Amino acid sequence: MHKDFAAKVSSSATNKRSARKRPASQSARKWRVALSAMKWRRFSLRGSGRWLLAAVAGLFLVWALAGDGETSVASSAITHEEWIGAESVQEAAADSSWRRELIKPGDAAAPVLMRMGYSRTEAYDILHAARPVYSLARVNSGHHFSGRVGAAGPELYYPIDYERVLYLSKRDNAWKAELQPRTAFSRTQAFEGEITDNLFSDAARAGMDDRTTMNLVDIFAWDIDFVRDLRNGDRFRVLTEDRFDAEGRKIGSVIRAAEFINQGQSYRAIRYTLANGSTGYYTPEGNSMRKTYLKAPVKFSRISSRFQLRRKHPVLGFTRAHRGVDYAASSGTPIHAVGDGRVVFSGWKGGYGRFVLIRHVNSTHSTAYGHMRSYAKGIRNGARVRQGQVIGYVGMSGLATGPHLHFEFRVNGRAINPLNIKRNPAEPVPAAEMARFRAEVEERMQAMTVGINKLAWS
Repeated sequence: MHKDFAAKVSSSATNKRSARKRPASQSARKWRVALSAMKWRRFSLRGSGRWLLAAVAGLFLVWALAGDGETSVASSAITHEEWIGAESVQEAAADSSWRRELIKPGDAAAPVLMRMGYSRTEAYDILHAARPVYSLARVNSGHHFSGRVGAAGPELYYPIDYERVLYLSKRDNAWKAELQPRTAFSRTQAFEGEITDNLFSDAARAGMDDRTTMNLVDIFAWDIDFVRDLRNGDRFRVLTEDRFDAEGRKIGSVIRAAEFINQGQSYRAIRYTLANGSTGYYTPEGNSMRKTYLKAPVKFSRISSRFQLRRKHPVLGFTRAHRGVDYAASSGTPIHAVGDGRVVFSGWKGGYGRFVLIRHVNSTHSTAYGHMRSYAKGIRNGARVRQGQVIGYVGMSGLATGPHLHFEFRVNGRAINPLNIKRNPAEPVPAAEMARFRAEVEERMQAMTVGINKLAWS
């Protein structure tokens, strides 16, 4: 291709030189016609300035027409030369063959694959091939399938989470599946703020989104009751890692380190993965942030009634013991199990209305939740629950004057003040890992203090 291009340019230059030697060329004839026209106009119009301008305009018109002659051959050859090789064109065509289909709420995998152009039979072949590796029986809305027909055959991708992607390919008329690490890049950011109004608005002013703020609450939920402990002047610092896919879409976010100064006391947490693969949050000394029980079952509400042995009942009107804590919150607010355990009762219970009783793992402790509007999915007698799991929603069933949660903590069946219970921490970082842990603590606390904002490929 390059030899042809050089030959064209050389040939055009030769033609251009020979054109100057030919006296009877088309260009020369056009110039003689133009000069004759000017002489005729000069004698017939007797030097009129107005007609002189018309003559000059005519000269420029003839000059422009002369450009269509042989002198333009070389420039035409250069303009139409192909600079893109065949390989590049072929690659661009392959890239344009990618198809991407978003999974909408209520979608199943098979209809989504059929929207991408696969037949019903082939869609079920794909589901069958994926089953041993990752079941596509339930796919998440907001995720997507993307695929193309490459040189070796059809390819299909389904991002599972921000770390893994399901890859399917058809070879020898059979689909095969495997899990692959997801290509992504991460951005680390540090945020700092002070409580002057409420946590959400102050965190938003610091640049944090609501999801990150909720994660911050979850980290310190064992030590700080965000219902009654928060004060103006409290401060927080957060180091986050956001992950993006190759197309720039955000696919995940985690808090790497955080500090919350509440009423003058500093709480610090570092995200750390143990050698056995489990991940949790630990203090800089290596103690687990996770405690036996959460400090409150409802986030961002207020205590409307405390534990007391003599209280006038707002509905019945007479004095009786109030053996729990009432958390006033909007109807429908999620209620969380404060610890791991098993549901021993779920149903209507007199003045408690819709009621759940959970017996915890040590068998001597239990927690009770009353006045619910409704139960969360899967909450029934005998169901196992994990700490922080949503078990129901705030309501005003039973004897209640407004939406709230009645919460009780019982030891061997006897109610005690939930605000005074002792919360023991989980297992600390093993001694054999303390050197690696301390190195990560120093790095992340320094990054959070400096306030970095950089991109880093991973």
